[in-house]
Amino acid sequence: MFVLSWWSRLRNHLRSNALSRDIDREIRFHLAERADDLVASGMRPGDARREARRRFGNLGLQAERTRERDIFAWLDVLIRDIRYSIRSLRNTPAFTLVAILSLGLGIGANTAIFSILDAVMLRALPVSHPEELVRIVRTERANASASDWSGIFTNPLWEQIRDRQDMFSGVFAYASASFDLANGGEARRIPASWISGDYFTTLGVRPELGRLIQRTDDFRGCPGTAVLSDGFWRREYGADPNVIGKTVSFDGHPFQIMGVADPGFLGMSVGEVPQAFVPLCAQTIVSGPGYLDRRSTWYLEIVGRPKADFDAKRIAARFSALAPAIGEATAPPNWSAKDIASYKSSRFSVEDASRGRSPIRTAYKKALYVLTVIVGLVLAVACANVANLLLARATARQREMAVRLALGASRIRLAQQLIVESLLLSFLGAALGSAFAFSGGRLLVGLMTLRGRAIVIDLRPDAKIFLFTTAIAVATGLLFGLVPAWRSGHVDPQAAIKSQGRGVAEGHSRFRIGKMLVAAQVALSLVLITGAGLLLGSWQKLATLDPGFRRDGVLIVEANIRKLDAPGDQRLPLYDRMLDRVRTVPGVRSAALAELTPVGSATWNDLLKVDGFTPTSQDDALSWINAVSDRFFTTMGVPLLSGRDFDARDVATAPKVAIVSEAMARKFFGTPAAVGRQFKVQQGDSWMGPVEVVGVVANTKYQSLRDSAQSIVFYPQAQQEADASSRRFVIWTAGPPLAVAPMVKAVVTEFNSRVTLEVSTMDRQLSDSMALSRAIALLSGFFGALALVLASVGLYGIMAYGVARRRNEIGVRIALGAEYARVVRMVLGEVGRIVTAGVVIGVAMSAGATRLVKSFLYGLTPTDPTTIAMAAGVLMVVGICAAAIPAWRAARLDPVAALRED
Repeated sequence: MFVLSWWSRLRNHLRSNALSRDIDREIRFHLAERADDLVASGMRPGDARREARRRFGNLGLQAERTRERDIFAWLDVLIRDIRYSIRSLRNTPAFTLVAILSLGLGIGANTAIFSILDAVMLRALPVSHPEELVRIVRTERANASASDWSGIFTNPLWEQIRDRQDMFSGVFAYASASFDLANGGEARRIPASWISGDYFTTLGVRPELGRLIQRTDDFRGCPGTAVLSDGFWRREYGADPNVIGKTVSFDGHPFQIMGVADPGFLGMSVGEVPQAFVPLCAQTIVSGPGYLDRRSTWYLEIVGRPKADFDAKRIAARFSALAPAIGEATAPPNWSAKDIASYKSSRFSVEDASRGRSPIRTAYKKALYVLTVIVGLVLAVACANVANLLLARATARQREMAVRLALGASRIRLAQQLIVESLLLSFLGAALGSAFAFSGGRLLVGLMTLRGRAIVIDLRPDAKIFLFTTAIAVATGLLFGLVPAWRSGHVDPQAAIKSQGRGVAEGHSRFRIGKMLVAAQVALSLVLITGAGLLLGSWQKLATLDPGFRRDGVLIVEANIRKLDAPGDQRLPLYDRMLDRVRTVPGVRSAALAELTPVGSATWNDLLKVDGFTPTSQDDALSWINAVSDRFFTTMGVPLLSGRDFDARDVATAPKVAIVSEAMARKFFGTPAAVGRQFKVQQGDSWMGPVEVVGVVANTKYQSLRDSAQSIVFYPQAQQEADASSRRFVIWTAGPPLAVAPMVKAVVTEFNSRVTLEVSTMDRQLSDSMALSRAIALLSGFFGALALVLASVGLYGIMAYGVARRRNEIGVRIALGAEYARVVRMVLGEVGRIVTAGVVIGVAMSAGATRLVKSFLYGLTPTDPTTIAMAAGVLMVVGICAAAIPAWRAARLDPVAALRED
């Protein structure tokens, strides 16, 4: 009954006019009925109608009371306030447009960043009951902290855990993979996943077509099968329903398609959507026999769904009983005795896996939090801007407010109506901001890359995004609307009516509040501009940094001969023959081979032993490693400081030699004159060597452009493993590198059409390594510029309002002979004081706020005086420009017209 009454009252709001007519008819019926009774008692009809009306009471009051019983009174007041606010905003289109646009940009920026933050950091996996999933982790010390835990496993470890566990209703292993769809020539790589048999079953994923991989498909010696993602199926096969049973080529090997996964499933790693899922057992088809038995190849993650009676403590206790046997069965044989003992003492536990894992989350976590603070400051600037506009608008509406107060409206009622107007503005801004956020979010994701690859994030809005936008709209509306509403409700009716709407004495107070708000805008803008300047400056320093090697005019061509099935001892000679042909290509100045290229996605390091060098820790004995051919240093433009380059003497059977960086020589040998010195390399419990240093080269970057001078050892390619399946051609060209690429690809594929090639440039590789710095610098620059625009609008608004308020005073000054320049200086001086106050506050705030971006800086400190001074100078110039038009209008004021207004 209560629900029906509630629904009936709510429905009456949608039929307001009809309800009024119903009430009128009901009142007329009651009057007629009463009049008929009076006539029946002997009264004349005219007297009866008058008496009926008298006894009924005030018709309007009775109708209003009846209406209030049939509707929600508060909702009726709210609807009237919204209608009034719409009419009021429609009558001031310029103010409305500026306010909505300011709020739309501020709220849209916050929604865009939050949608990315939610997708990357907060959102659960789109699988069945993700909150139940846990990830198995291990540590080699019983009392290790969480930061020491590792969730990466070998396949032997996974198989031991799988076969011994009784704690999970479902458990699976998975790993990221990359497959080449091309059978030769330039590679067409797609992201994929190796998965164990219970992967889809444990996650509760259903097939869109065919069937998914099951436990019975995952066994040693299994045939090559695959499940495709919905996107890959539609893109490569045109959503052909007959795709089941066909084969797809992965790294030159045929895999039979057994099904297509549900389109809503995006894998376990946020940002990287696998295009294919392949059973772990098929890894031997691609990587060769024995791969699954490797005890030192760490690449798998293990996720499970615990049984109902197993919590984290019970799982850890059960693993404690299993750990010794697991460690004994899977210990790597080539490790040192100390490392094996530590390995066998490993402990296992579980952690939450509801959100999956993601390298994107690791790489961009801090950047997203910093951007959240930045867009929050932008919204604060927008709120101050709109509050200022509302204060100026309130002055123009003083007479309206005074009349309403004189007619009996309460001050609370006026404040309520103005708060509704502010909230309406905020929601309109949020609607516009949501449109900005939808397109802006995708643009922001486009700036985010990982190892040179674009990332894929699901930005579809959900209830969480809607609630966030709604909450921020309400908070924003209250933030910028409370002060103007309070001020408007405290107007003096008599003085306001007498002033004919030109403003009264309290306008001075409003002007002071407005100036304080503008100063706050300037302060916040200075923080944002300073942060943007620091980040842009750091990016510019990285982009122009000398990495120690040639960054322009260098082509990188990675050649993979895995599909050739060439014997191991024939692979390096084949690369040497390819290199000889590449060096004859027109436009090639110099070319070399390298196992790795600097500042790339792969690294290699080893522990070194040098007589007379005592490391302070195990990591102190580490050095970065690379294997290169002759002419590598000439091609890369790395100066040879002493000794010689690699040459024909450095064959596999010759004594081991190396060329080292100057930093390595100084660190391990204590002098750059290291030619002829020797070192050894750790292999398990023994040391390989000695290796003789035959040359010293200048320092170069290795892993990152942010690195300091690194210890690097270069081995001759001929003295490394002969079964290498891929090498990189590093080519110094006379012209644009990509112009030479087709000829290089042609001569390489002449040896065998199944050689797979991936082409890039050194400049592109360095640019990819700066993706995070570039993204946060560009975004902070954009938001800083946005804050600057909003601050300039606020400055213009407050000065225009100030000039309008002081028209009489300025008219008197001009009438008494004030010069044009003096009036202009008066207005600009006011701006100067406001901006100066904001800058002083902003400098103090910047000293602490810019420390948030300290980890993203390079070559600059958070309190860099040049950057702060430039930011302050920009704000000063913008302030003067914003006040130029009001100053010009003040100087051109007609004194007669101004005085006539008084």
